[in-house]
Amino acid sequence: MSKILDFYINTKKELENEAAILKRKSINLSVFRFAVFIGTCLLIYLTLGAYPDVFIVALLGALLFGFLVVKHINLQRKRAIVNAKIAINKDEISVINGEYYHLETGEEFIDSTHFYSNDIDLFGKGSFFQNINRTKTLDGKYLLANLLSNNENTLIESKQKAIKELSKKVIWRQNFAALASLVSVKTNSESVVAWFSKYKRVFPNFLSKVQVLFSLISVILIGLISFGFLSFSYLVLWFFVGLFITGRFLKKTSNLYSETDKFRETFKQYHVLLNEIENEKFTSEILVKKQAIINSESKKASKIFKEFARILDTFDQRNNILIAVVGNGLFLTEIYNACKVEKWISTYKHTVKKWFEAVAFFDAKNTLANFTFNKPNFVFPEIVAQQNVIDGENLGHPLLNASKRIDNDFSIKKEAFFIVTGANMAGKSTFLRTVSLSIVMANCGLPVCAESFKYAPIKLITSMRTSDSLTEDESYFYSELKRLKFIVDQIENEDYFIILDEILKGTNSKDKAIGSKKFVEKLSKSKSTGIIATHDVSLCALEDEFVDIKNYYFDAEIVDNELRFDYTLKNGICKNMNASFLLQKMEII
Repeated sequence: MSKILDFYINTKKELENEAAILKRKSINLSVFRFAVFIGTCLLIYLTLGAYPDVFIVALLGALLFGFLVVKHINLQRKRAIVNAKIAINKDEISVINGEYYHLETGEEFIDSTHFYSNDIDLFGKGSFFQNINRTKTLDGKYLLANLLSNNENTLIESKQKAIKELSKKVIWRQNFAALASLVSVKTNSESVVAWFSKYKRVFPNFLSKVQVLFSLISVILIGLISFGFLSFSYLVLWFFVGLFITGRFLKKTSNLYSETDKFRETFKQYHVLLNEIENEKFTSEILVKKQAIINSESKKASKIFKEFARILDTFDQRNNILIAVVGNGLFLTEIYNACKVEKWISTYKHTVKKWFEAVAFFDAKNTLANFTFNKPNFVFPEIVAQQNVIDGENLGHPLLNASKRIDNDFSIKKEAFFIVTGANMAGKSTFLRTVSLSIVMANCGLPVCAESFKYAPIKLITSMRTSDSLTEDESYFYSELKRLKFIVDQIENEDYFIILDEILKGTNSKDKAIGSKKFVEKLSKSKSTGIIATHDVSLCALEDEFVDIKNYYFDAEIVDNELRFDYTLKNGICKNMNASFLLQKMEII
């Protein structure tokens, strides 16, 4: 881990040095640009009245000043990219040091009815999502959340190859993220695609030809007036004709502008990201296929998006009164831009969705690759057809500090169930979340926190954090019953890895013992596999009745009037409970 931290620290220093150089260049360029402006004004003053010298000086000065402005803009963009990369490396340093609570929590993805996400802290404050998420696009963020929660356990080895390849492309990934962060987008692509797919042309086909003809006539009139063949009044009359034509379509152009202007920033952001994907070389099957999608047209997708972004930028000039009035009066610019927007939409509206999806895919996969790069001691699961669902050595929770984390060997056969007992705070819940997260991570193609991990892919379902609902007038017990019914329904059609924490908590001890036993018996007769944590040691008697039920426990000892935990999974039944001791220790009783 220290090597990874050193990498980010060194990269940050290099970028800060580059930022300092670019800042000095920017200051020097600004001073030089100001000197050019003053020098040009002085020369114009000195040559005033001397023709054509004054025009030559003015033209050359304007050209040089314009060149320096363009250079300044390009330099500012380079500085913005470098500063964005510095911020990226700062974040990585913070996360490696355990400081990631400033990142997005993903709380909008919390779903109490999901198969597992609410139980294993997948989203929310201090969650796995908050720790790993580095997406920079809205679509990428939503896709990452979906990848973590879709419970899809196929093509794992292909996913691993893609993540391994991207994890090595650190510079490319950081550049991709930096470029994406330069443009703030508030609209996701789904709404863009939905609007495009429903859009129908409102401008007649002949209107674009009318605009060309009108502009040509305007140019001819300006020429004839310049050479004295016509009076300026003709141009004034023609100007008002142009404003009249523009006014006839003003409502339609305004509506089109108000809708498409929402997407302008999205296309600005995506065209540079598409360009990054197009120009990178990939070898893994999944990445090559995604790259091929954006190269399927005769013109590069990045150029198509850039073209539309420029069209929308030009359309935005309607807010400049001087340009709008003159442009519309002489060249019908608003109609021209509206026709170009419609033409682009009609040409690409059926293919634009897959380009958005490709960018979101790389954005989300870059996050998974970044996590992989940051965890060199984690191992990629070995996908095997074996009797055991999981064979893990030194399996640990991925978010816990390695120096403090206690790892456990864990192996479980298909269709087997472990009943895990243990004292309060002995590590049962952490262990359940460790196993749960290892399954989710393995299914996503991620490396897991273990020394070795053999895995027969399976889907996950949990019940660990049930709560009552005042809004739906549900008791705690009824909410738990609904959850257990959900699990029973799911395992009828498919095998799952089931993880339960203290089932039937909302009823009395005797009733709970009878109900829990019958429920565990039902689960053991299914083809699913799982772990059931409980304080009810009477459930442990099921080991004598069912060959596939095994007892394990987490222990606690009282030494010198202090609780000691070793957080180690052991065979057998827990004998030491600590609730009474804790009540006395905290002077509650």
